[in-house]
Amino acid sequence: MAEEVSNKQVLFRDFVTGFPKESDMVLSTGTIRLKVPEGSKAILVKNLYLSCDPYMRIRMAMTDFAIDFPPFIPGSPIIGLGVAKVLKSGHPDFKEDDLIWGKTGWEEFTIISEPKTLLKIKYTDVPLSYYTSILGMPGLTAYAGFYEVCTPKKGEYVFLSAASGAVGQLVGQFTKLMGCYVVGSAGSSEKVDLLKSKFGFDNAFNYKEEPDLNVALKRYFPEGIDIYFENVGGSMLDAVLLNMRHHGRIAVCGMISQYNLEKPEGVHNLLYLITKRIRMKGFEVVDHYPSYPQFLEVTRQYIKEGKIVYVEDTVEGLESAPAALIGLFTGRNVGKQPSHYYHKQTFKKRGCYYCKARIIESRQ
Repeated sequence: MAEEVSNKQVLFRDFVTGFPKESDMVLSTGTIRLKVPEGSKAILVKNLYLSCDPYMRIRMAMTDFAIDFPPFIPGSPIIGLGVAKVLKSGHPDFKEDDLIWGKTGWEEFTIISEPKTLLKIKYTDVPLSYYTSILGMPGLTAYAGFYEVCTPKKGEYVFLSAASGAVGQLVGQFTKLMGCYVVGSAGSSEKVDLLKSKFGFDNAFNYKEEPDLNVALKRYFPEGIDIYFENVGGSMLDAVLLNMRHHGRIAVCGMISQYNLEKPEGVHNLLYLITKRIRMKGFEVVDHYPSYPQFLEVTRQYIKEGKIVYVEDTVEGLESAPAALIGLFTGRNVGKQPSHYYHKQTFKKRGCYYCKARIIESRQ
């Protein structure tokens, strides 16, 4: 008989309206048998790193986005992206001790019934947490959004909102490697300094200190914006539309300012899409998964050569995960917010900066 062990979990309490709270997620402990269903192609994994991402807020509500972002199930574990180790497998493509990244549960152990969506981790010469960030979904989002959606040209003028986040900091560095001029906005002086000193942005500003975003953008882009990488929405998008150049491109990656509003803000300057011949396109990273092998090789080489640096904001222990997720919407995190579980690991600064706010739960 398979061993039965305890399985700590973060359960989704119920659907959310307005701003989410830590109490919308419940820490619980159940049990699980360390086996997969007989005859199935499921795999059993031990979760090592779990990812906090803004899109998860959409899944906390009953919304019209159900096809691509199905709501979480009340009373069940939160589902997100993570890094895990295969313990048992009924699937021919996965074997014991394989390392994978993809959709998993916010729990110690998860049985994944459809592992075809998972990707094997090919390289382990970088921290495993990178597969929740720079070498995972946020990294591919930045790569595909910038190179494939924005179609940049050398010398263009690029603006990023939420620029210090998991995606924004990478887009900014890809922009510089492309030979473009880039300015980012962020919500604190610390983040603004990081954009300029660590990530090499040409300039950056704190949007909270700007009484008029239109005036601010004209100050940083007197000749206008060729590319806007959209992460915020609302009044920022409205101001950007006034400052776009003819035939500019806007890649809509996210609209984090709108996720907690019961009635989203209107955008009033859409007429400029016509008069300036602007191309505005929304995209989802799943549409660009075929680009992952190319992205992985290019980005890993940039990391090895020190051409890209990265910030991760980590906490440790499942009990810390709800606060980490809520922190995405209050501006507490800098960079990618992964949650790390089970084993202590010493990180070296391999050209990257790590926030040291780490709450440790060690399980050998």
